[in-house]
Amino acid sequence: MKDNETKPLLRCGGFTFKQFFVGHDRCGMKVTTDGVILGGWTDVHNCQRVLDIGTGTGLLALMLAQRSDERVVLDAVEIDGAAYLQAKENVQASPWHQRIQVFHADIQDYAEQTNEHYDLIISNPPYFPEGTDCRDEARSRARYTHILSHHNLLMYVDKLLLPHGRFAVMLPCASGQSLEQLALSMGWFTLRRTWVSDVPDKPAYIVLLELTKTPSICHEQHLVTHQPGRQSYTEQFKQLAKDFYLAL
Repeated sequence: MKDNETKPLLRCGGFTFKQFFVGHDRCGMKVTTDGVILGGWTDVHNCQRVLDIGTGTGLLALMLAQRSDERVVLDAVEIDGAAYLQAKENVQASPWHQRIQVFHADIQDYAEQTNEHYDLIISNPPYFPEGTDCRDEARSRARYTHILSHHNLLMYVDKLLLPHGRFAVMLPCASGQSLEQLALSMGWFTLRRTWVSDVPDKPAYIVLLELTKTPSICHEQHLVTHQPGRQSYTEQFKQLAKDFYLAL
């Protein structure tokens, strides 16, 4: 932070980043380290228009707005009414409110009604199979795969993505492998695959995928977020989060 910059004020009901605040007290899914990883990992180069599917708090749209060129336009779609309103508030309070538009819609309806196509689509989609106990209705809506199946998600992304475009997605490892295999069978290619572990020598718990319809060679990596003992972040994680986390 530069000497002439004002230190952000810590607020209740959400998470304060270096350049913006994300309120999440009315959303089914809160701000998480995993979400920050996806927002910092996703490649925003050579983008003109970006879509965030299931934006929730608006976190990913806000992170990509901060990281991208000022000419990049971002659209964010959210089906849950309370989350949509909170995402709109978060966007309006941010430095990029003129570049981000939030839509209250199901992605199926949005895909059928919009004329827009995107260079980049990002999503942190549902991942709990139907039947898993989830006692909060909004949290359930944000997480259950029967609301938006992986097959349908890939179909809508394909419809909305430009031929050269890329789809960035994060899932628990088993779900991610399932989605990737499904995508390959539907004509997609994996451009990047990053396994994420909490600490060294522990198995990955989530996987980040960058998919494209352009024939590509997959670049595979492993990201570890914490040093042994979880007392401090790794340099890998710091590079992803240093422009966002106040403590870095």
